[in-house]
Amino acid sequence: MRRPVLLDSDAPSAAWLDALADLARRTAAVEGSVDAALGLLAPAETLAPLPGTGTTMRLWELLATLGAADLTAARVVEPHLDALAILAQAGLDHPGSAGSAGASWGVYAAEGSGLRLDARAEGGGWRLAGTKPWCSLAAELDRAVVTAHTGPGTRRAFAVDLRHAGVRPGRGTWASRGLTAVDSTAVEFTDVPAVPVGGDNWYLQRSGFAWGGIGVAAVWFGGAVGVARRLAAAARNREPDQIALMLLGQTDTALHGARRVLAAAAADVDAGRADGPDGALLAGQVRAVVADAAEQVLRLAGHGLGPGPLTGEEEYARRVADLQVYLRQHHAERDSAALGRALLTAGGEPW
Repeated sequence: MRRPVLLDSDAPSAAWLDALADLARRTAAVEGSVDAALGLLAPAETLAPLPGTGTTMRLWELLATLGAADLTAARVVEPHLDALAILAQAGLDHPGSAGSAGASWGVYAAEGSGLRLDARAEGGGWRLAGTKPWCSLAAELDRAVVTAHTGPGTRRAFAVDLRHAGVRPGRGTWASRGLTAVDSTAVEFTDVPAVPVGGDNWYLQRSGFAWGGIGVAAVWFGGAVGVARRLAAAARNREPDQIALMLLGQTDTALHGARRVLAAAAADVDAGRADGPDGALLAGQVRAVVADAAEQVLRLAGHGLGPGPLTGEEEYARRVADLQVYLRQHHAERDSAALGRALLTAGGEPW
């Protein structure tokens, strides 16, 4: 669990391998603790390149390495890095009050039935009011990129200070058995000042939205690698029978396909082939492939390992539960339907 996760077959530099290995060791020590995970933000930020700047594969290897070592840590670090990428894509650098550099960041862009966050221009600035659902760790983080409605059919991203008195995170409603420490609840905003990040609808239309979605898939891949490593360890601890060998081979096949898809996607991003609608289509394809592979690995490991590790090994049981919850950021059949619609809209036959 403490080894780097690599996506390409070319030998990376020794310095990169050493840096990833050190990050993996530090991440494995998190053991599901949010406080410990927050301590990884600075070293991860130092290592992580921005997506689309020529080394996207290294960014996704970092995210996959985090996922393989501890998914709570990955769930804390990934949105922080995504927020910094969003700010950079908007031409901003840690907007807000002095001293915001070095702050911990989240990204809150989900919508929920009956809940709405509105933004209004006032006195040369912007204020937010309303409720935003699915705000992970809002009580622990310093700042966030938040989307809010600016008018009929328009949304805009804003940078906000989560320590402002008008921000009230919900408590006591996170009943999850996976990612248990990463509370994700609704947050109430009351007259909270906000700094615009891009224009109306820019957040969803920018190419980086798709790239960030693939980055999440890189974390899923890493989580699946962590599960697969436990299956491989079992095969080495005693002579595997034919069924164990079959399960291991099927696991390798699933992970190999997902790894190759992520590597190819990183090359497409850096080559300018994943901008606009092409990027959105690619993200849908990659996320579907990786999510399917991760779910297959969970199934194969469950069949191969039986109940023992799930009931007697804290690290493995936590990893499985965490990955099951994390994967639900993929909307399964609904995302497949959206991919099918995108293919028809693009025209032609892509196969």
